[in-house]
Amino acid sequence: MRSGFHGAAAAAAVGVLIVTAGGWVGYRQLTGQGCSGKIELSVAVATELAPAVDEAATEWEARGAAVDGTCIDVTVAASDAVEVAAVVAAKHGASLAGVGQASGTAVSPDVWIPDSSTWLLRLQTGGAAAFEPGNGASIASSPVVVAMPEPIATRLGWPQKELGWTQLLARVNSDRPLKTGIVEPTRDAAGLSGLLSLMTAAASSGGATAEQDRIGALRALAAGSSALRQDLLAKFPTAADNTTMASALGAAALSEEDVIQYNAKKPPVPLAALYLKPAPLPLDYPYAVLPGIEPAKAAAARVLFEALTTPSFKDKLAVQSLRGPDGNWGNGFNPPQGAPSPASGDASAAPPAKGGIAAGGLAPDAVERAVSSWSIATLSGRMLSIIDVSGSMKKPVPTANGATRQQVTAEAARRGLNLFDDSWSIGLWVFSTKLVGSRDYREVVPVGPLSRQRGALERGLDSVTSTNGDTGLYDTLLAAYKDVRQNWEPGKINSIVLFTDGKNEDADGVSQKELLAELKRLRDPDQPIQVIIIGIGDEVSKAELDTIAGGAGGNAFIAEDPTKIGDIFLRAIALRKAPA
Repeated sequence: MRSGFHGAAAAAAVGVLIVTAGGWVGYRQLTGQGCSGKIELSVAVATELAPAVDEAATEWEARGAAVDGTCIDVTVAASDAVEVAAVVAAKHGASLAGVGQASGTAVSPDVWIPDSSTWLLRLQTGGAAAFEPGNGASIASSPVVVAMPEPIATRLGWPQKELGWTQLLARVNSDRPLKTGIVEPTRDAAGLSGLLSLMTAAASSGGATAEQDRIGALRALAAGSSALRQDLLAKFPTAADNTTMASALGAAALSEEDVIQYNAKKPPVPLAALYLKPAPLPLDYPYAVLPGIEPAKAAAARVLFEALTTPSFKDKLAVQSLRGPDGNWGNGFNPPQGAPSPASGDASAAPPAKGGIAAGGLAPDAVERAVSSWSIATLSGRMLSIIDVSGSMKKPVPTANGATRQQVTAEAARRGLNLFDDSWSIGLWVFSTKLVGSRDYREVVPVGPLSRQRGALERGLDSVTSTNGDTGLYDTLLAAYKDVRQNWEPGKINSIVLFTDGKNEDADGVSQKELLAELKRLRDPDQPIQVIIIGIGDEVSKAELDTIAGGAGGNAFIAEDPTKIGDIFLRAIALRKAPA
């Protein structure tokens, strides 16, 4: 077995296993029986888990096993989940907000053990329709906690007093807010788990302040965010004096393993691990056999999984400050004060049932909504939003209590507007046919800084009403593209978002061929414009929208159920590429 910890190759060794013609029977000792040839199995593992996997695989190899007499050569590589996710997404045609592009030298492994099943879930909902990893069962776990300097935690009543996410949310949004931080939740599973818990707490508060609480928490977390976990940990106080404590980080969602490892270095100010209720999604380390690998490799992967689920493996996890998949820990584990354990009767410490989060413990749209909301709240851009007001937009939406398509669309835009901070520049057009003389579109609010025209945009959305006209789609898109190109702003993502429930019906306007030719002429790689078209209902022509969006270098999304417009809008905005 070869290991690739931190890019350094360790000594090579060979592991073998037995597989029968009808399946596999697990590993077993084969005294005196050799093997020949080599099947290479590459395994990418979350960095903190990699040493335990490497040790178990080495022992497994030493016991001797084979696949039909063929030797197995396992390479274990410690890998950041976001890097592997980028590679797998590129291979399977998925788009993940905040992940970025895979490096040119990165290669998809045969087996991937990320820190969380949310990575698998995001790939499946991010466009990789055929992405169906094998197994997916958890081999380790680590609860997600709120890490807090002990002096601050003590002032909040720790360890005697139990703190919930609702109480934490109130402190984040108070007049004297607790200074919070987070590792980018689009790139870190513990950060995403903490974000989901805070968003759930905001939603459960109910009333008129729920949306305000949610946005306030997003902004507060964004102000203290870090791209890397080590950078976030460096923001915790290095001394216990009042000045240092006041300026340093006061709370962050991290894994239990992070806190244990941090405190093991004997820092001047140790961290308390707060196990907030309801318990957030833990890191569950799923064993994912990636689709498309050869049958012999798949067989080897199945038997390697057995080696990673033996009772002795839990002790190897404990050395790395990790728990077993059932939430219990092995010998050598040093739990933080107040750490819950299923062995002591605390059911809240048990991770989801075998099969991982991706198998049915979390609604995919909740993850997508949280990731998209975060991306919008932490990016800046210049956007022209265009809403179809043709006659068909008067059609009631059965799943929206009879509200019209136009009303549902305007409400989705309004909710999105609340997420944009004042660094954004946004404008609003509406279109049908012959809205202004022979022109199909009308400018409601010109593109401008939200810092001075947020109210004008809200009033503009309130004023949007459907006409009896048809759909002047092509002329409107072309005019919008020219407008955004003429006023293109460097350093920002310049984009057009167009909502429509129909196909082009303007016989007096440009044809599709003319539109595509003109868009091709206008496109400038040095001044990119990202075009997003959101089709509403089941009457749109997806082929038409794909064609014209693609001609503009953009993408089309279809909301067959108009009540899903808001989620699609958020996801589409979040997937925009940042300027080079």
